[in-house]
Amino acid sequence: MSVAGASERGVRTRRRILPAGSTWRSPLAIVGMTIAGAWIVIAIAAPLLAPSDPLAQDYPPQKAPSWQHLFGTDELGRDVLSRVMYGARLSLPVALLLVGLALLIGGTLGAIAGYFGGFFDGLIMRTTDLVFAFPAIILAMVVTAALGPSLVNAVFALVIVSWPSYARVVRGLVRSLVDSDYVSATRLLGSSGRSALVRDVLPNVFGPVAVLATLDLGNAILLLAGLSFLGLGSQPPTPEWGAGVAEGIQYFQDWWIGAFPGFAIFTAVLAFNLLGDSLRDALDPTSSLRRADTLA
Repeated sequence: MSVAGASERGVRTRRRILPAGSTWRSPLAIVGMTIAGAWIVIAIAAPLLAPSDPLAQDYPPQKAPSWQHLFGTDELGRDVLSRVMYGARLSLPVALLLVGLALLIGGTLGAIAGYFGGFFDGLIMRTTDLVFAFPAIILAMVVTAALGPSLVNAVFALVIVSWPSYARVVRGLVRSLVDSDYVSATRLLGSSGRSALVRDVLPNVFGPVAVLATLDLGNAILLLAGLSFLGLGSQPPTPEWGAGVAEGIQYFQDWWIGAFPGFAIFTAVLAFNLLGDSLRDALDPTSSLRRADTLA
């Protein structure tokens, strides 16, 4: 096959995967995928990409950004770029774990409340209302302070404040589907309540919950950084973005110490928000039709 033919075939393949009017070909979606992909690569390959050991105090302290240290050095002579890269190895996996646990707990409780109703519905929904009565960061601070400052306790506290949103969304979606004709037909054919819930209801809940989880990744990164900023999350000398911003506040005249970890938080949160918005548009048929009509 000629080079031109192979190139044309590759273009056709990409167009089938991402057809004209696809949400994933929009500029915002491309920016979100690019930034998120870059941070994932950095998190995986940080030992290979980082210029030095993030804990090594081998350089002049509080040195401004230069060709030797692109992000400068902190008050202890550690390379800020290396610490930002290694911070991604902590912030991204922990945020993913946090969202996964919140989704598992909240989704399960919401599905039980929505499908079976009655006593379970009232108990679970009143519990979610109780958690929602407190600002998330304040409640997380109280729980972490009671258990003791540590990364594990911070994750536990954030799961406590995060699961109610999934429970409420899943409960509402399940309630709207449980009385549908196809679920009633499944029950009349002899399927148990648990079987109908797992096979017929939950697959139709996946789309909105996936959008919420993607958006919540950015919120998890922000909340985790907030607890570390307050000294309740990751403890020194572990490199973490929120802790890096806190160090920068103590040395405000050396702007680079806190600015670059803060920029890392900003870009990561922005990327997952853009991905969440794009996923929502991709799963929304009316949005896809409007985009196709516009391009046509």
